[in-house]
Parts: sequence; C-alpha cells; structure tokens
Amino acid sequence: MHRTPCKESQTINEWTDSTVYLKLENLQRTGSFKIRGAFNKVSQLTGEECARGLIAASAGNHAQGVALAGRERGIPVTIYMPKTTPDTKINATRKYGATVKLVGQNFDEAYIAAREEQFVSGASFIHPFDDLAIIEGQATVAMEMLQQQPEMDTIVVPAGGGGLLAGTALAVKTIRPSVKVIGVQASNSPAIASAFKGVRNKNIPFLPTIAEGICVKQPGKLPVDIIRNYVDDVITVTEQEISSTILFMLEREKLLVEGAAAAAIAAVVNKRLPVSSKKTGVIVSGGNFDLSKLSACMGQSANNVQNF
Repeated sequence: MHRTPCKESQTINEWTDSTVYLKLENLQRTGSFKIRGAFNKVSQLTGEECARGLIAASAGNHAQGVALAGRERGIPVTIYMPKTTPDTKINATRKYGATVKLVGQNFDEAYIAAREEQFVSGASFIHPFDDLAIIEGQATVAMEMLQQQPEMDTIVVPAGGGGLLAGTALAVKTIRPSVKVIGVQASNSPAIASAFKGVRNKNIPFLPTIAEGICVKQPGKLPVDIIRNYVDDVITVTEQEISSTILFMLEREKLLVEGAAAAAIAAVVNKRLPVSSKKTGVIVSGGNFDLSKLSACMGQSANNVQNF
C-alpha cells in the first residue's frame, strides 16, 4: 500500500471560496482505497482460514484488493462480481490471480451468489464493508489525512456499503472530534443516507448509477450503526452532478476518477455541503473508471465543465 498524496486544488478553491484537499486514493495500489481493508483483514486470518481459500463479492475495487492480498499470501481467491462491472475492474481482478464469476445485475445479487458458494465450499468470506477489520483498514485513509492536513475542519466521504465512511468517522472522532464527517451517496442508490435520516426501506430508490462502486441496496449493519453514532450528516448528489464532476476532474485536475469518488467531489464543487467549511478534505476513493462511459458522462452532464 502507498501513503497517497493529499493535494490542494487551486481550481476548486477558487470555485468554492475555501481550501479543498483531495486525498488521492485513485493513485493507491489497485486504484482505490479498498486494498487497505482487504490487506488488514487477510493479514489477520489464521492458517486454517487461509487453507480454505478466500471468497468475496464486489462491484470491483474490493475484488482487486482481496485478489492481491490473497496472491501475496499464496491463497486462492474467488470473486463474484455483477455482470455490469466495468471491464477494467474485471480484467484487473483476474490479473491479480483471482477467479472471477459474473453473476447478477448489481452488487447485492453477486453477494447472494457468493454466500451460496461459500456455504458449500467453506471458503473464508471477505466482506467488503460489514467487518470490523475491513473498517479499521479503511480508517487509515482519514488517519493519513489528519497527519497531512491537520487544519481540516471537514472530511467528505463517498459511501456505498459504509465501510470507508464508518472507518473515517471512527478515526476522525477519536483523533480530532471537532472535524465534521459528511457522507455522500448517489441519489439513485441512497440506502445509507435514507437510514441515517430514518426513511423506511420500502421508500428507498435503488436504480443504476454511474457510481457503481457505491451502488449498494443493503449496507452493512455494523457500519450503519457506526455512521449513525459518529457521522455528522449524509447527503446525496445526482447522476448529472457526478457525471459533470468526472469530466471536470479530467479536464481541470488531469485526474481520472470513478463515479464513487466523483460523488464526494460533486458535493463540494456543487456547494452542497450541509456545514460551513473553510478547509475541506475529500476522499477521492478510486480511479478505476471505464473509459467507454465518458460519452455517457457527457450526455448526462448537467453543467458545461467550463463553468466550474
């Protein structure tokens, strides 16, 4: 794993009239923060657990982290991924030596299939977010940020299953409790935002999103409990805002970010934060974006990028 940069964005500073720091986990090994939790979890497995092999379900980034962690310990890995997963994530997972099985149209369907195989095979299941070792691994992102930019007053975090947001909240509220922690979800898939605000399950939308990495219908019980207790707020952004931000980051920052990462940045550049912040940290969670979707981004984009 790398200690990734926490880069100040002059363009976003000028646009938002604040100071914004981008924690570039898109430059992390495997292209996302997920390797942190995967390595932490796999490092704690017993010899007996390793001997049974590893199995996981993932929308793509957790898959790569588990595949690499398994390869480095010499453990066979099987990953269930949705059929809608970008080819870049599927191919990278296979490159790290894992067996990939494509099942279902979303993470939740792939998760059910993985659990069914795990029940039969007895392999060790590596959950992408509902596991304390995973959450603790993801917390290291925020711990680094607090060291790199100690003057931050707010940290903005993309959320899907909730592992990164829960880990961030635990780290921040332990080390510097005055710092606000804001979660961001796609409005097409707002399970955590809805749970945070007390919305009943039957009223929560679950639609496809360009931020497929945070498209989770059923977030983890453990991270949601942590989020309710420690996170200051959870908000949503639209598909148009996410798409515009992907293009903005490519044009202005020369960085390719995936939809999940763009969601957090979108909350900042569209001035959607529910708190006043002068020094804002944003976790750019990953950069494993399918380039074939760039044209779709342009079609969905609500704003001309030049307006930022």
